[in-house]
Amino acid sequence: MKVVLTIAGSDSSGGAGIQADLKTFEAFGVFGCSAITVLTAQNTQGVTHIQEVPASFVRAQIEAVLADFEVCAIKIGMLYSNEIINEIKEVIRHLKIPIVFDPVFVSKAGSKLLHDDAIENLKTLFPYVTLITPNLHEAKALFGYENFNLSVLSDLPCAVVIKNHKVFINTHFRSVDILWKKLELKRFDTPYLEINNYHGTGCSYSSAIVANLALGKSLEEALSMAKKFIYLGIKNAPQIGKGSGPIAHKTSGEICLIEKS
Repeated sequence: MKVVLTIAGSDSSGGAGIQADLKTFEAFGVFGCSAITVLTAQNTQGVTHIQEVPASFVRAQIEAVLADFEVCAIKIGMLYSNEIINEIKEVIRHLKIPIVFDPVFVSKAGSKLLHDDAIENLKTLFPYVTLITPNLHEAKALFGYENFNLSVLSDLPCAVVIKNHKVFINTHFRSVDILWKKLELKRFDTPYLEINNYHGTGCSYSSAIVANLALGKSLEEALSMAKKFIYLGIKNAPQIGKGSGPIAHKTSGEICLIEKS
């Protein structure tokens, strides 16, 4: 069985962060290990408290996993502080496996998930990762991207997929993700769903990419599978919680695997 590692924050409501990552890994049939960076008290309506894990202990978790398992791919999510970012950088800079970095610093509910002085430091991880997966707000803050201005991406040292463009195509809105890789552009799209069940979609998306890279798929194949997985997850969401509810991980993964076989 393929082993993957997620380095991210814990979501007490179970829909995002480490919990969503592990559910996604399980849905695609890979074994998930974890290193927790922060503990959050949150639910579908927002984050109420954050407790940072000491950076040295974050690194200890990662090194313990790497010492015992043949990890095939890594997902990096919420990092929160400069100290944690710097420790992660020291660990991953020598690794030769796919690494997907979801540069999380604002939740969809509007809660800030990163110290202000650490946002710029996130960029120092880019040379050591395979792909970054910012949403539109994060892409604008990190490198000034907006309105399909792809010129700002030309100097990035890694591939980037910018999520969640809402585009009107042939009488319907579509959810479009733009992959920029070595000056080449590819588009991945699904129907745009006007449904309030998107808690943890960013975490689950990057984790689905990691799972599929670990299974030997190309980056484009992994993105296509992840895009479909999130669409199905939102469409089949269990309708729980008073705010933006979680997606359906297990059933959506099963559908993806059945249709792919």
